[in-house]
Amino acid sequence: MPDFVLDYRPLWAVLITLVAAGLILVTGRWPNLREAVTGAAALGKFAIVVSMLPAVLSGQVLETVPLNLVSGLTLHLRVDPFGLLFALVASGLWMVTSMYSVGYMRTLGYGHQTGYFASFAVCLSATMGIAFAANLITFVIFYEILTIATYPLVIHMRTPEAISGGRKYLAYTLIAGQFLVVAVIWTHLIAPGAGFQPGGFLAGKASAAVLQVLFFFFIVGTGVKAAIMPLHGWLPTAMVAPTPVSALLHAVAVVKAGAFGVIRVVGYVYGPQLLGDIGLGTVLAWLAGFTIIVASVLALAEGNLKRRLAFSTVGQLSYVVLGGALGHPVALLGGIFHIVAHAFMKITLFFCAGAIYATTHKEKVSEMDGLGRQMPVTMGAFTLGSIGIVGGPLIVGFVSKWHLLVGAAKGGQEVFILVLAASALLTTGYFFPVVYRAYFGQPEEGGRVREAVPFLLIPLGVTALLSVVLGVFSNIGLNFFQLATMAATSIVSGGVGPAGGIQ
Repeated sequence: MPDFVLDYRPLWAVLITLVAAGLILVTGRWPNLREAVTGAAALGKFAIVVSMLPAVLSGQVLETVPLNLVSGLTLHLRVDPFGLLFALVASGLWMVTSMYSVGYMRTLGYGHQTGYFASFAVCLSATMGIAFAANLITFVIFYEILTIATYPLVIHMRTPEAISGGRKYLAYTLIAGQFLVVAVIWTHLIAPGAGFQPGGFLAGKASAAVLQVLFFFFIVGTGVKAAIMPLHGWLPTAMVAPTPVSALLHAVAVVKAGAFGVIRVVGYVYGPQLLGDIGLGTVLAWLAGFTIIVASVLALAEGNLKRRLAFSTVGQLSYVVLGGALGHPVALLGGIFHIVAHAFMKITLFFCAGAIYATTHKEKVSEMDGLGRQMPVTMGAFTLGSIGIVGGPLIVGFVSKWHLLVGAAKGGQEVFILVLAASALLTTGYFFPVVYRAYFGQPEEGGRVREAVPFLLIPLGVTALLSVVLGVFSNIGLNFFQLATMAATSIVSGGVGPAGGIQ
């Protein structure tokens, strides 16, 4: 049994950036001070989250005192291995995203920067609330806060295209949010007061037919943010936002919150055993497989670099869903670890796309000719990220995808090995032409292109380097792989404890 310990650090991790958002608004007239507040809040949040790592690795589950909202409904924060893994990824990458944002916004001279940094801070508070939610009501409250806080970032440019993209984003996510609210209320009626529990808590609580319909509501509610097809339409449209926002959407918060939510439902509300018993694991796996392949095909035809990256995300996030759907502990480990792997690789690719745009104003794949020689650091990082997304060895994406492949084989679902192989080939097809053009294409005649400014270059270099380090030493530093192993083990065994082996 897990050792539950009263601790207020989860609450501090949520509140620090809410306070920072207020200070950012107050200091908006002094950009250097405003951005210093952003940086300090990012460092503070990360330090708080990291400070909880030793306790969680030792098998403790940290939780705050529940706050009763109404009879039977509580706002409750709890830190388990899965939630801490997500929080470490989000808070860690927010530090580099904050630095990148300063360079990007200043280089391109964007307005409304105070609102931009304040909204970013609120988004990270909501993300911490999602990561540390102990029950469904807490999860859905922070999930909807994230939706609203992200909207100003999507429409930041205030152009007709940005406004249209923002409306589409809200239409998809708010409607999906209502499905999630219905699912949460329904679950509360079936299992009053239940919190997230490794292995799930709904077994024996209702008929198979009721649980199947309820699962549909859950998957629509979380699947929009996870961009499961056909619920993905908002994501490519939202690429009209500034590139640091795209990085937030894809690597740090929004789509990761959706994928995180799917695993919470699959592993902590239903459980793999129940999901298999009512025939939904295979259905979800095929939905994920469909999304992986179709999104990859659409990426092949997309000429805008950021939109190509967006379709890539649609497919890659369904690797997480596939890991949960397959139910085998090795596949589950691969899906959970892919939250980490994809975050580092995809944020690198978006940082590179933003650095190219900020320096050259080029955003089409056809315009990438010769950039490998003109911007060697940027395109070197892009190349590493691309190889990682394909699943090349020695980069972090290989680790998660290898475990998914082995889990599919051991679980008797060999057909999904073919899905993974086809996805790797298609991913090669939509990323390597960019790399080829950059190194072997002839640059345009005219002015010399220089590397991006350090505020853009350093973050992309750091995330590219970490993608390689985590590919070689998956458990180095923040113990991401150990946390993923603990989470997968607890889901399969129905309890939380120190990391064990997964066979």
